[in-house]
Amino acid sequence: MIQEMSQRSREILRLVVETYMTTGEPVGSRFISKKLEHRLSPASIRNTMADLEEAGLLYAPHTSAGRLPTEIGLRLFVDGLLQVGDLTQDERSSIEGRCAASGRGFQDVLKEATGVLSGLSGHAGLVVAPKEDAPLRHVEFVPLSPGKALVVMVSESGQVENRMMDLPAGLTETALAEAGEFLSRRLKGRTMAMARSEILHELQQRKAELDQLAARVVEAGLAVWGGAEADRGGTLIVRGSANLLDDVAAMADLERIRNLMEELENSEEMLRLIDLTQGGEGVRIFIGSENTLFRRAGCSLIVAPLQNQQQRIVGAIGVIGPTRMNYARVVPMVDFTAQVVGRLIG
Repeated sequence: MIQEMSQRSREILRLVVETYMTTGEPVGSRFISKKLEHRLSPASIRNTMADLEEAGLLYAPHTSAGRLPTEIGLRLFVDGLLQVGDLTQDERSSIEGRCAASGRGFQDVLKEATGVLSGLSGHAGLVVAPKEDAPLRHVEFVPLSPGKALVVMVSESGQVENRMMDLPAGLTETALAEAGEFLSRRLKGRTMAMARSEILHELQQRKAELDQLAARVVEAGLAVWGGAEADRGGTLIVRGSANLLDDVAAMADLERIRNLMEELENSEEMLRLIDLTQGGEGVRIFIGSENTLFRRAGCSLIVAPLQNQQQRIVGAIGVIGPTRMNYARVVPMVDFTAQVVGRLIG
């Protein structure tokens, strides 16, 4: 469609969109006439804007107002007129420095990446990764209080996951340590899915060298990490969600933003974000209702896949903001951060 438009129409659409992104306000013909390189009368500009409105690219929020871009107009701008900028060296250094994983785990890298995206973009940063049944290096039960322990599992990639569990009455710290050693020996270098049924069978056949209470701890630990609830788990980190409220008057009302945050906490919706990155390479932009997750909130999502060194997609990272966010600035920011995190997670 952009190829079929006249140069005048493309230029006026570009000016309307770029001005809207800066001010959030309707754009009038007189303002456009002052910005055009080739002088046109306000009447000529109004005629062109009327044509763009008829084509579904602009709309008037109320009578006698200027024009705002529709979602279709924003999409046309992003696909055909957007000139993506580049990050400064300071921005690159900030992203690389803060995401550096030296001495830190997988979760720390993701949290830092989300925080730096939120800080640099001024919007909400988001990262999502499905629960991965990775080969394990170590399992340990850490006593916390009477009847409670923390199950700590360390994968071969260095990712650390913790989960609370209940302990049977009368269990000693020695028996708890014994249960952890038992699991570590059988899980080392293997995934939970590979070893779980075998370990349970060993316990049922009473071949395991464990007392009754320690065996119950092992069974409880397997249930915590290997059950259906664990399979549906994953990592969702959102930083800077309060930034979404800064533009609430122009975007929508507060209730719609609250609904968006509730939907993001739903695991099925969360994992759908990863599916969005599967259809193409690099950064993808979803404007407003193009993505059902943001349809009611009036937000846009700029998202990129997180790929490890084997080029396998292990998650997604992006920025959520108003439809008038500065796409030219945020796109390279998301792209570079995804590349940095991909290198760090190996």
